[in-house]
Amino acid sequence: MDSLWEPILAARRSRVNVWTGDRFSGATWGDVVADARRMSGGLRKLGVGPGVRVATILTNTPLAVRGVLAVWLAGGAVASLPVPARGMSMDEYLRQIVALCERIGSPVLLSDAALAGTLPEWAAAATSATPWEAVSLDAAPREHLPGPDDVAFLQFSSGSTSLPKGCVLTPRAIAEQITMIRAMTEAEPDRESVVSWLPLSHDMGMFGCLVFPWYHDMPLALSSPERFAFGARTWFDDLAAFGATMTAGTNTALHLAVRAQRGRPLRAPLDLRVAIVAAERVERDTLLAAVEEFGDAGLTLEAFMPAYGMAEATLAVTATPPRQAPAFLSVDNIELAEGRITPVDPTEPTATWLTGCGRAVPGVEVAETRPGSVSELLVRSPSLARGYHGDPERTAARFTPDGLRTGDLGFLRDGELYFAGRLDDVISVGGRNVNTLGIEAAIDALAPIRRGCSAIIDVDDGRRGRLVLVTELQDHRVDPEVVAGLAADVAMSKAGIALAECVFLRRGSLPKTPSGKVQRYRCRQLLRSGALPRFASVGLGA
Repeated sequence: MDSLWEPILAARRSRVNVWTGDRFSGATWGDVVADARRMSGGLRKLGVGPGVRVATILTNTPLAVRGVLAVWLAGGAVASLPVPARGMSMDEYLRQIVALCERIGSPVLLSDAALAGTLPEWAAAATSATPWEAVSLDAAPREHLPGPDDVAFLQFSSGSTSLPKGCVLTPRAIAEQITMIRAMTEAEPDRESVVSWLPLSHDMGMFGCLVFPWYHDMPLALSSPERFAFGARTWFDDLAAFGATMTAGTNTALHLAVRAQRGRPLRAPLDLRVAIVAAERVERDTLLAAVEEFGDAGLTLEAFMPAYGMAEATLAVTATPPRQAPAFLSVDNIELAEGRITPVDPTEPTATWLTGCGRAVPGVEVAETRPGSVSELLVRSPSLARGYHGDPERTAARFTPDGLRTGDLGFLRDGELYFAGRLDDVISVGGRNVNTLGIEAAIDALAPIRRGCSAIIDVDDGRRGRLVLVTELQDHRVDPEVVAGLAADVAMSKAGIALAECVFLRRGSLPKTPSGKVQRYRCRQLLRSGALPRFASVGLGA
């Protein structure tokens, strides 16, 4: 038994509470392990065994938690398929799932009954869709856990810039990552308690908020993304109710939680020591607003831990040290797009705030491809994936002898990593580079705009390139022409670029990954084909 399995199977004392229906239902980690052992016998009857890749759509339910370990106990590898991306049609999503099941060669597609029951007949038949509830139990199963360097997990992501790819993770890589998370958070298992609503289909939800507390026998309260979406204030309500010391989320989620909580005091004070904020660009204003809203309940700026990570590294790469306030740096957005780091007064029109993502976690190395400038980041880590399942060309291109080519832009300053966007976020306008993230962040700050729901897309109509803003509004009663004019002014002042058009989308239709990243390549495709559901367009004469 290697170092991943022994602590998980030995976990006994602490309780895991999972949101079920309209309340939390609890069990000890020992109960979870016992149930998973019985479930593993039923999975063998479905064809799951050593080396078998098992397709799953992981939702935040008690059976899904048990099912992950049950697949491992049967000797299989969990292939976590993406949940529907924002702006994706159900037919498009189902065809993606069928294609992934075929690529994996899975004998079944495991999911919850509520999800399996909604699949049309053609999709259910093509995937051998089976609900966890239908898996029989075996009182005396045999255990065939994957070895240290066997495949244990395929992390499929909807992808912010490309089609789904499955990161191949081994038990050794996962165990290394769990060790890193404890070191970077300075967690003391006997004193910690975790609250999470993050989806188990995402690496931060799976490894950071489920496997990490499970491995260390720490209490966990697991809510769901659906409950959070229905009421964002439930996140901090749960933190107060369970006296949690650790949690994680995205910048957008934190913004929503702050907005939902205004004027409604928490029922109990917070004991929050570590709040990891990652998976997308972390905004200074969001962190400060959260402290202003929850400061009376005990939240401090030092509790926030902006971090940088990716599925290819299992999860974490860098993180802000505990009890240290996040680092903020005001830089010139135009210079940033050209790869130059030029600190400026934040009142300058072209200024943009960057939030530091901390230092490399123990055992990890981060470097710029062009030292001293904004460039693609390289990562070396003992928790790196082995590559992408069934994709040797992409694996060779990204997993190089020099390290993992992340596709992310950033720079190091006094050892602190500053994330500056993805390669896809930089577009060429009039012979110069423009980093869209800084402009989009400024547009987000406009009152009529929905936070995190704007993207500037370069569209080539065959004659010349055009810059189009696609965005969603908080209130459709506002005048789109007025909002378009405000957005155009922001783009010009921040980066000296002219928008050709503003396309206002129906609420919830901007293509995004489940973790909140805009899918620019899908935006571009849908915009060109006229398939983005819009309710208004405003031409700006550019």
